[in-house]
Amino acid sequence: MKIILTGSLGHISQPLTQELVEKGHAVTVISSKPDKQSAIEALGAVAAIGSLQDADFLTDTFSGADAVYTMVPPANYFDPTLDLLAYYHQIGTNYAQAIGQSGVKRVVNLSTIGAHLAAGEGSGILLGAHDVEQILNALPTGVAITHIRPTSFYYNLYGYTAMIKAEVIIAANYGAEGTIPWVSPVDIAVAIAEELETPLVGRTVRYVASEELTGNETAAILGAALEMPELKWVLISDEQTQKGLVAAGMNPTIATGLVEMYGSLYTGVLAQDYYRHKPAVMGNVKLTDFAKEFAAAFH
Repeated sequence: MKIILTGSLGHISQPLTQELVEKGHAVTVISSKPDKQSAIEALGAVAAIGSLQDADFLTDTFSGADAVYTMVPPANYFDPTLDLLAYYHQIGTNYAQAIGQSGVKRVVNLSTIGAHLAAGEGSGILLGAHDVEQILNALPTGVAITHIRPTSFYYNLYGYTAMIKAEVIIAANYGAEGTIPWVSPVDIAVAIAEELETPLVGRTVRYVASEELTGNETAAILGAALEMPELKWVLISDEQTQKGLVAAGMNPTIATGLVEMYGSLYTGVLAQDYYRHKPAVMGNVKLTDFAKEFAAAFH
């Protein structure tokens, strides 16, 4: 198959590229960074250097493809001018235009847990992913779309590194005794590869998770890897969380959205649809595996 991947050589797209190339597919990887071209080619893929903000570039790159993997790259939450919803909406619209004009009939879109929630229902910063799903679902029914909805990424825990070093705690408005469904990007890549190779009619949603742990269990596993058995997960209020994020320099609107998202994870609202349609088999990468990487980076 001729497969187009977005996401450059990120946490998901790099292992995804490697797997698809090994399976004999002709893979093109889109990246906005020219300096990624040699690394992409070293994996046996073709590099397409351009911007996701350029719908014409996307249309040209998608033309002739059997399948396309779409994702919205992370934005800079510390940019005071960032309008996150507008950012998602523009890229989602560009994808829809390029898919429609290029004639692509198979799409696998990276979405998120909580994307079933509309505005005002508690999704916080994840509302953009909901918007992209709706934009793509408006394409003609002849375009088959799988929305991949991963859970909380292990690597989000890197955001607590400074706090762990300073106070030997993870303080957040979720977790503690509440369950967190965690996921590895490697397990997400495996699921995306399976979907890209699977014929489909219509629209479907696939959740991906690697392990379900409480915040306290998460802290215990990280603490063991860090040789910090005293590491604890501390539940704090929404207000404390908001204050801490803004004090760190985060865009206040984004901080509010993060607080809402994590609060919904703690109350169960965010994961309601996940638990109704959770994967029959969890991914292979467990937190004990990630904790070794975390400890190496931490030290």
